[in-house]
Amino acid sequence: MKVLVLYYSMYGHVHRLAEAVAEGIAEVPGAVAVLRRVPETLPVEVLEKMGAVEAQKGMAHIPVGTVEELAGYDAIIFGTPTRFGNMCGQMRQFLDATGGLWLKGALVGKAGSVFTSAATQHGGQESTILTFHTYLLHQGMVIVGLPYAFAGQMRNDEITGGSPYGASTIAGTEGERQPTENELAAARFQGRHVATIARKLAG
Repeated sequence: MKVLVLYYSMYGHVHRLAEAVAEGIAEVPGAVAVLRRVPETLPVEVLEKMGAVEAQKGMAHIPVGTVEELAGYDAIIFGTPTRFGNMCGQMRQFLDATGGLWLKGALVGKAGSVFTSAATQHGGQESTILTFHTYLLHQGMVIVGLPYAFAGQMRNDEITGGSPYGASTIAGTEGERQPTENELAAARFQGRHVATIARKLAG
């Protein structure tokens, strides 16, 4: 059983969550996690001005995914940074090219899930995941979130990402904050949970 973790990350925060999601998937017997990035749409000179080039190099070993390969997975977990309460443009452009999959019903019945990052505590983490869910529904996917069985999202002793909709992290306004252990634990839980559901659906 193969689970795709498909994501876009500019400064590495979503990338780190994606790695944790993959770790959770690998905990499920028979499940294999595959990491893929969506194509970059910004020119190098723009990324340089945004200070994102070094972070991009750190993710260069992750292959860029293709629309055609999506149908070959039992589940897909999408990761995107928040852009004004919605998914980033790079992810949107990739998804807009999946009309052929929709026409064939190629993703119908597959488990789908979303995780994200935002600069601030209330920077649109939940709305990004919820608006992403409309894409999953149009493709006929089975939405899987982050249940309260993950007790870490009940914590009040620290500022932390994570909601019933999916794992998330708070990057900071300068990208200075890295995912905390609680946020990474949420991502691992989500990966494990999605893979478990996908195995049941496949059975």
